[in-house]
Amino acid sequence: MQGLAVVLFPVLLILFALAMERVEFRLRRLTVREQEVQEFLDKASHADVATLANEGLPRALARFHLRRKRGAEDEDDDESQAQAQEQRAS
Repeated sequence: MQGLAVVLFPVLLILFALAMERVEFRLRRLTVREQEVQEFLDKASHADVATLANEGLPRALARFHLRRKRGAEDEDDDESQAQAQEQRAS
Protein backbone atom coordinates (compact mmCIF):
# COMPACT_ATOMS: atom_id res chain seq x y z
CA MET A 1 0.00 0.00 0.00
CA GLN A 2 2.83 2.38 0.84
CA GLY A 3 4.57 1.43 -2.38
CA LEU A 4 1.47 2.37 -4.35
CA ALA A 5 1.38 5.77 -2.61
CA VAL A 6 5.08 6.28 -3.36
CA VAL A 7 4.47 5.60 -7.06
CA LEU A 8 1.18 7.50 -7.45
CA PHE A 9 2.05 10.64 -5.48
CA PRO A 10 4.67 12.02 -7.92
CA VAL A 11 2.41 11.25 -10.90
CA LEU A 12 -0.54 13.03 -9.30
CA LEU A 13 1.70 15.95 -8.32
CA ILE A 14 2.93 16.35 -11.91
CA LEU A 15 -0.63 16.20 -13.27
CA PHE A 16 -1.72 18.84 -10.77
CA ALA A 17 1.23 21.08 -11.74
CA LEU A 18 0.38 20.74 -15.44
CA ALA A 19 -3.26 21.63 -14.79
CA MET A 20 -2.25 24.69 -12.78
CA GLU A 21 0.09 25.77 -15.58
CA ARG A 22 -2.82 25.74 -18.04
CA VAL A 23 -4.95 27.78 -15.63
CA GLU A 24 -2.11 30.26 -15.13
CA PHE A 25 -1.64 30.61 -18.91
CA ARG A 26 -5.32 31.46 -19.38
CA LEU A 27 -5.25 33.98 -16.54
CA ARG A 28 -2.07 35.60 -17.84
CA ARG A 29 -3.64 36.00 -21.27
CA LEU A 30 -6.66 37.74 -19.74
CA THR A 31 -4.74 40.14 -17.53
CA VAL A 32 -4.52 43.77 -18.51
CA ARG A 33 -2.04 46.40 -17.39
CA GLU A 34 -3.31 49.28 -15.27
CA GLN A 35 -2.05 51.78 -17.85
CA GLU A 36 -4.19 50.16 -20.57
CA VAL A 37 -7.29 50.29 -18.37
CA GLN A 38 -6.69 53.96 -17.55
CA GLU A 39 -6.19 54.84 -21.22
CA PHE A 40 -9.35 52.93 -22.13
CA LEU A 41 -11.40 54.74 -19.50
CA ASP A 42 -10.05 58.13 -20.59
CA LYS A 43 -10.50 57.74 -24.35
CA ALA A 44 -13.17 55.09 -24.94
CA SER A 45 -16.23 55.83 -27.06
CA HIS A 46 -19.78 54.85 -26.14
CA ALA A 47 -19.49 51.78 -28.37
CA ASP A 48 -16.32 50.70 -26.52
CA VAL A 49 -18.05 51.08 -23.16
CA ALA A 50 -21.03 49.06 -24.43
CA THR A 51 -18.61 46.33 -25.55
CA LEU A 52 -17.04 46.42 -22.09
CA ALA A 53 -20.42 45.91 -20.45
CA ASN A 54 -21.52 43.15 -22.82
CA GLU A 55 -18.35 41.19 -23.58
CA GLY A 56 -15.79 42.05 -20.92
CA LEU A 57 -12.55 44.01 -20.75
CA PRO A 58 -10.30 41.93 -23.04
CA ARG A 59 -12.72 42.18 -26.00
CA ALA A 60 -13.40 45.88 -25.33
CA LEU A 61 -9.67 46.64 -25.23
CA ALA A 62 -9.11 44.74 -28.46
CA ARG A 63 -11.84 46.76 -30.16
CA PHE A 64 -10.45 50.00 -28.69
CA HIS A 65 -6.92 49.25 -29.92
CA LEU A 66 -8.23 48.28 -33.35
CA ARG A 67 -10.16 51.56 -33.60
CA ARG A 68 -7.12 53.57 -32.50
CA LYS A 69 -4.89 51.73 -34.97
CA ARG A 70 -7.31 52.47 -37.80
CA GLY A 71 -7.46 56.09 -36.63
CA ALA A 72 -3.66 56.35 -36.69
CA GLU A 73 -3.56 54.91 -40.20
CA ASP A 74 -6.26 57.37 -41.31
CA GLU A 75 -4.25 60.25 -39.83
CA ASP A 76 -1.14 59.07 -41.70
CA ASP A 77 -3.14 58.93 -44.93
CA ASP A 78 -4.54 62.42 -44.30
CA GLU A 79 -1.04 63.78 -43.69
CA SER A 80 0.36 62.22 -46.85
CA GLN A 81 -2.59 63.55 -48.87
CA ALA A 82 -2.08 67.04 -47.43
CA GLN A 83 1.62 66.92 -48.31
CA ALA A 84 0.80 65.78 -51.85
CA GLN A 85 -1.65 68.67 -52.24
CA GLU A 86 0.96 71.14 -50.97
CA GLN A 87 3.48 69.83 -53.49
CA ARG A 88 0.96 70.15 -56.31
CA ALA A 89 0.15 73.71 -55.25
CA SER A 90 3.84 74.66 -55.31
